[in-house]
Amino acid sequence: MWKKCMKTVKTHGSLENIKSYLFDPSYTSSIKWIVIAIEFVLNLYIIQTVRYTEIDWKAYMQEVEGVVVNGTFDYGKLKGDTGPLVYPAGFVYIFSVLYYLTAFGKNIRVGQYIFMLLYLVNIYLVFKIHERSKKVPPFVMLLQCFSSYRIHSIYVLRLFNDPIAMILLYLSVYMFLKNKWVVGSIVYSLAVSIKMNILLYSPVLLMAYITKFGIRGTIKHITYCALVQLLLGLPFLINNPINYVQGAFDISRVFMYKWSVNWKFVPPNIFVSGYFHTLLLAIHLTVLLCFTATWIKYLNAYAKMKQIEHDLKPQLKKKQININTDICANLFLLPMFSANFIGIMFSRSLHYQFYVWYYHTLPFLLWSTPYGNKFRLIVLGLIEICWNTFPATAFSSALLHVCHCIILYGLHRYRYRYGSIKKK
Repeated sequence: MWKKCMKTVKTHGSLENIKSYLFDPSYTSSIKWIVIAIEFVLNLYIIQTVRYTEIDWKAYMQEVEGVVVNGTFDYGKLKGDTGPLVYPAGFVYIFSVLYYLTAFGKNIRVGQYIFMLLYLVNIYLVFKIHERSKKVPPFVMLLQCFSSYRIHSIYVLRLFNDPIAMILLYLSVYMFLKNKWVVGSIVYSLAVSIKMNILLYSPVLLMAYITKFGIRGTIKHITYCALVQLLLGLPFLINNPINYVQGAFDISRVFMYKWSVNWKFVPPNIFVSGYFHTLLLAIHLTVLLCFTATWIKYLNAYAKMKQIEHDLKPQLKKKQININTDICANLFLLPMFSANFIGIMFSRSLHYQFYVWYYHTLPFLLWSTPYGNKFRLIVLGLIEICWNTFPATAFSSALLHVCHCIILYGLHRYRYRYGSIKKK
């Protein structure tokens, strides 16, 4: 038995195998549980040794307390220390559960352990997506998991609602990749019900519906999404529909300049200007339009490959034929993650917790550009530095935009390599 174990260690512990585990994307699934186990220990250490910082948790609890304790379903009357409730109804239900699990929001340590489990679920889903894409080398994901103080902080030291929305988003993406579109649409809408930033994915999701299901099928899936929002918001809509819609889906909010990570090189009077926000929206839509034709090609190819995969399912089960599922997955993931990235790039303001909106998609995006690995890692490192500069400075904000422009230019170059996807 001992000799057998030693032989296994020698076989898998050879230099060649270690290189494969670190650099070959097809080995992503092999290191998943190792990373999750290490992350479990790391997060426990962070919770036990690093001081919790109160930012929004108390306000969250005050907002949902108005519902669960006082029975108030008028969004105009639900407030916390940071102001009125500005998230959709799904947020209220999730954080109402957390309210009771944490002894009315007072047992912060229990909340931290819950968010630690959420972080591990998030890592698991990200790995499952990367397993299908086979694009990012495992060592990059290892670096990402263990090197970001900001991401760990957002989860277990701040207890923000953003991670919950992103977990549901990644789950919906995984469902779409598995061809479970109804489930994916419902989960996607649940993610929107936690925080509206998930709508940044909606332009590409709409294209995906149209290319796969046509107009009639698209209407059906949009109806699923709308029904989720209607059912979750029903108690608030019945009480005061105007206050609910204006409070939960307010797209005209002006963020505080002092918390902006991305626009500190812009004077405060310009930052709060309506003209500045309109300009950003116009640029955002223009860039989306520039990529639309290519994304439609990708999504058409994705729909066709998924149909072939469905038709050949019996043979696939018997392993009589092979299909490059990684190519298929990338045709869907690249437009989805790119649309979210473009939305973030031209956001009115990015706060520190918003880093989680695109952090786990950055390696995929960078490894979809024509740059070399060293340059990609440098860009990832610089972005990490920008998000860990507190308070943000004019230089850190400008550097963040430079990094974003580098990624966007790389994605723009990749648009002309549609044929190269089929060769990989």
